[in-house]
Amino acid sequence: MKTGRKRIIVWLALALAVALLACGIAALVLFTGRTAQSQSLYLTMDDGVQIAVDVWLPADRAPGAKLPAILRATRYWRSYELGPIGRLLALSGNELLAEGENWAGAGYALVVVDVRGSGASFGQWSIVWSEQEIADLGQVVDWIVAQPWSNGRVGAYGVSYDGNTAEMLAALNHPAVRAVAPQYDDFDVQSHLVLPGGVYNRWFVAEWDEFTRRLDANDACGIAAIAEVECKQFLYVVKGIKPVDADADGSQLAAAVASRKPIDLAQIGQSIEYRDDRWGTTDWTLGDVSPYRSRAAIEASGVPIYVWVSWLDSASVEGAISRYLTFGNPQKVIIGPWAHGGGSHVDPFLPADTPTDPSKQEQFQMLVAFFDAYLKEDGIATQPEFGVTYYTLGEGAWKSTQTWPPAGFEPQRWYFGPQGSLALEPPAVETGADEYRVDWTATTGASTRWHTGLAMADVVYPDRAAEDKKLLTYTSPPLENDVEITGSPVVTLYVASTERDGAFHVYLEDVAPDGRVTYITEGMLRAIHRTVSDREPPYQVLGAYHSFERADAAPLVPGEVAEMRFNLFATSVLIKQGHRIRIAVSGYDGSIFERYPVHGTPVLTVKRNSAHPSHVELPILVRD
Repeated sequence: MKTGRKRIIVWLALALAVALLACGIAALVLFTGRTAQSQSLYLTMDDGVQIAVDVWLPADRAPGAKLPAILRATRYWRSYELGPIGRLLALSGNELLAEGENWAGAGYALVVVDVRGSGASFGQWSIVWSEQEIADLGQVVDWIVAQPWSNGRVGAYGVSYDGNTAEMLAALNHPAVRAVAPQYDDFDVQSHLVLPGGVYNRWFVAEWDEFTRRLDANDACGIAAIAEVECKQFLYVVKGIKPVDADADGSQLAAAVASRKPIDLAQIGQSIEYRDDRWGTTDWTLGDVSPYRSRAAIEASGVPIYVWVSWLDSASVEGAISRYLTFGNPQKVIIGPWAHGGGSHVDPFLPADTPTDPSKQEQFQMLVAFFDAYLKEDGIATQPEFGVTYYTLGEGAWKSTQTWPPAGFEPQRWYFGPQGSLALEPPAVETGADEYRVDWTATTGASTRWHTGLAMADVVYPDRAAEDKKLLTYTSPPLENDVEITGSPVVTLYVASTERDGAFHVYLEDVAPDGRVTYITEGMLRAIHRTVSDREPPYQVLGAYHSFERADAAPLVPGEVAEMRFNLFATSVLIKQGHRIRIAVSGYDGSIFERYPVHGTPVLTVKRNSAHPSHVELPILVRD
């Protein structure tokens, strides 16, 4: 994984990328000359805490002209203090900080904020998207609309963390906030990132913990060390956090950094097992700070929401679809074949150097068009077409639908059979079963959907044929027709274990006639969370609803058959004629997730008989 982060930081040093974790769309240089003027200053919140902001305005703005504003609030440094090479590159036109220029060229003011306790801002950061952090942004909006250049309309956007701040801003119901564009964000940070299926994402939390500690300490050399880049080389380009303009000697920045109390995020994350577990010493759960919990307020705002996600970026696609099916706000959802941030094309059936589709320039123009409709005085009178636009992997085709799943897809049940077969006919035998001893060397690699969110690196799953030999697999006969799978596969395992706990990782794969195995999607469930709840979920879930609450925990009884029913993350893929469908079952993914149980090695008995017909339901459309 260090290779992925090293690449990003080296790109920064070569002026080929703007930020380590900032907005991917903002990184694109769309201008040929300087079009914006910037100012950096502190805004004082009601409690006296000073929040650092950068303001970019078009350099050619006519006197008295009024502008809409775009707000982006980040945890990852709003701007950089440039070293000598960085300043030279900026002056020569190889602009390192292109975001302000891009928005100015589109006729907007851009306001970028270091959230409380990060960057050059004062205060203490305690948890992602805290109530106080979002309240600060409401006060920033108050400041924006009071400026002589403001037309009184504000939009918010961002990728990843910044996408969540954009969406949560809508929950304040501020009259000036007219539209938001959360991109690659976490609608349910617990279920879609930190603990998908109740399985702890050990790698991500530990890496994010280390990285944000370095950021908050303004430790440029520490960041360079993480990326295996020589500090001196890094400092030639980026020296650290940019102070505000009035802080000429950097004393205020130093004071802000010195006032912070580090938080051991990895230790806190390791302690969370249930939905109702509190985050550290706070009174908050991860659900409390996720957008789904602010449904009533976001719906009351009525703001249109423009969502971008990828099929292969953690489980953010689950949140995008659930939000679309649950929230009443006008929504446009784009689901594509990208790495985190949209910078590269990662359809596993296409060559690795396939150009991004749409291009970065086209993505930015689409974003501008969305905000133009709601923020500019001459914005279009009619709303954009809302719905879901999605890309089908392996086909390279874009499609649109108002309903999800799209019309025409029917659940088709494929049963586990003898000799690793996968068949449409249910088992007739009474005693069929397969025994599998969990292999602790099993892995999905170092460039997966779970890695891209931190490094913004490509998603590359190697040929899975060798790795599948460590797993329990079930493979269909060659398909007689092309088959499209679009929606959320649901797997049902009837399994007995020798242990009281465990994790079940299930993969949907394509097996080509030459034997190459291509990863498509996955799902996982920790055994103690297997109870399917009959309570109403907080949002429309895809597949079976597991509460993940402590009261619903159900340890396994060794030797007894238990049902594990859970969904695989939504996908859209074309499986071609002559290819085969494979379901692979594992008890561990060593590159990313926690081991369950910590001690002991489960031996699993997967039942595949008439009483316990383990199977997968695939949302299928058979092509003629």
